[in-house]
Amino acid sequence: MKPKAIFNWSSGKDSALALYKILQSNDYEIVSLLTSVNKQYNRISMHGVRAELLEQQAKSIGLSLHKMEIPEMPTMEIYEEVMRNTLTDFKNNGVTHSIFGDIFLEDLRKYREEKLENIGFTGVFPLWKRDTKELIHEFLDLGFKTIVTCVNERNLDKSFVGRVIDEQFIKDLPDKVDVCGENGEFHTFTFDGPIFSKPIDFEIGEIVHRKYERPKTDDSNEVCNSVTDDTAFDYGFWYCDLIPN
Repeated sequence: MKPKAIFNWSSGKDSALALYKILQSNDYEIVSLLTSVNKQYNRISMHGVRAELLEQQAKSIGLSLHKMEIPEMPTMEIYEEVMRNTLTDFKNNGVTHSIFGDIFLEDLRKYREEKLENIGFTGVFPLWKRDTKELIHEFLDLGFKTIVTCVNERNLDKSFVGRVIDEQFIKDLPDKVDVCGENGEFHTFTFDGPIFSKPIDFEIGEIVHRKYERPKTDDSNEVCNSVTDDTAFDYGFWYCDLIPN
């Protein structure tokens, strides 16, 4: 019998490629996608994508979806309590593994594994330590399509948000920016590819700018790393709204 697992789904490209590899391996029974959703705005945390589009993704993929609602700016304590309660419910239903699309952030993986171990879960990282340039080209070669929904203004300007990732996008990235945005430089929404039964239909809406305050203590930086996969809360972000058709 295959172990039961939840898949931590961000709606973006790394999640899509990691899920593709997990489904191809057939090593786990994926019981649900798990996505953190901003309770105030009903959008995917950091990615800024409407929950309606998230639900369309899950339907097209053919997996159930669990939306984990968290506040706009959760403390570490609040985030961990919500996550612990969520995972405990899954554990009570026989789930033992939690799958992530992380690539090379050592501190983030360590944090995840420590918290999972406390609950009795095992972390799975199918993209771990893969070269990000190889990953993005593999992603495109497989036929995936993804659009940039959020950029950190510290790394990229407004012109990058709302663009579909292609070879030209990769060429246009500054040298300091990871091509998969693994350091939180940008976030994406994947709308087509081999894991979908049909593409997700949407229109590009308004582009807006938002700023976030830096946490008051150094310890709070872990919230940035573990909750949002980003460390620059004292910088602004450009978001591109995607409107479901």
